[in-house]
Amino acid sequence: MSEVYSKALHKTIEVNRIIGKISGKNSGPVVIFTGGIHGNESAGVFALQRVLDFLKPQESIFNGSIYALSGNLSALKNGERYNEKDLNRIWTPEYTNLLEQDNFKPSGEDEQEQLELFKAVQHILTVELGPFYFIDLHTTSGKTIPFAILNDSLLNRKFTMQYPIPLVLGIEEYLIGPFLSYINELGYVAFGYESGQHDSKQAIDYHESFIFLTLYFLDIWKNEALFKKHFKRLADAGKGFDKFYEIFYEHKIANNSNFIMKSGFENFQKIQKNQELAIENGIKVPAPRKGRIFMPLYQQMGDDGFFLIRQIPYYFLEISKVLRNLKFDTMLPLLPGVRWQSQKKDTLLVNRKIARFFAKQFFHLMGYRSKTLNKNHLIVKNREAASRNMDYKEASWY
Repeated sequence: MSEVYSKALHKTIEVNRIIGKISGKNSGPVVIFTGGIHGNESAGVFALQRVLDFLKPQESIFNGSIYALSGNLSALKNGERYNEKDLNRIWTPEYTNLLEQDNFKPSGEDEQEQLELFKAVQHILTVELGPFYFIDLHTTSGKTIPFAILNDSLLNRKFTMQYPIPLVLGIEEYLIGPFLSYINELGYVAFGYESGQHDSKQAIDYHESFIFLTLYFLDIWKNEALFKKHFKRLADAGKGFDKFYEIFYEHKIANNSNFIMKSGFENFQKIQKNQELAIENGIKVPAPRKGRIFMPLYQQMGDDGFFLIRQIPYYFLEISKVLRNLKFDTMLPLLPGVRWQSQKKDTLLVNRKIARFFAKQFFHLMGYRSKTLNKNHLIVKNREAASRNMDYKEASWY
């Protein structure tokens, strides 16, 4: 058990790995919320505790189950993003293969937290029937409206479209080893939700609203009056913003760099090409293109300085949906410079010299997201191949 402090509420609570659980009398979906995977983001933990305390007396009328998990307990106790390693960056095959083979020997507190979180998730997947939904609750260092961030699968898109908030696609191209990318590789609906600035009371309220909407959308627990209240709260917060965005640029902070974000930027704020965004090692960092700034770094820890995002046209999403449902990607290896890299036929190796006319967005249409292998090759992985579509076909939202 660890003590977790909220600067926003000036309050301390004690939580275990499992903050709480509600199991309904009737069968139904299983939703697993994680809060505090970064130790300086306690808002999700406090919101989960608040909602569980409110709902527990009504447990018997629930359909399905709710699990609330703590992420990095030791970092939460210290109020720091992480101890030695970012718990939301170490879910790579190097780690997860060892975890799945029960051959993982933790080195340091963060890896021990990873092992315990992995075991908690595996236990839930073993004892529950599903279908399963994983949602990771976060906050940001800068001011922001609430938004969801998701790996680009049709399952994730379809479920998250129910929320009245912006949806940001493509984070998997830029981050290595996030927890939810690992969960998506298992085929489940899984996405992140960012409610506001770390130490804002409003961030806790927006988390609370999001949790209630999730339970409503899943038919786990329904209260029309509360649904309308919380839907309006999030809709008002996201009013005036587009529904879908994609990340197209990341400013990565080099090791030992002195990076200082210019003050005053808010998430989703429009910026112009060459606009000064930060100072790194005494040199101005301009915006390489116009767009909207996304998750500017206003904290000491972390190596993602900022991202840039742009709106995704609706027609692009519709074309993408049709092509993916037709499994048009099976034709891609017929293109020059493109071949299967995986025997599972879910990963392509793209020779940039030969296939230089095929932009990343072309592969995005088919559900592929890319990683740079070297200066001549890209690896692009299919986000649809692992999706457990049959698990969700009876859901009301499907």
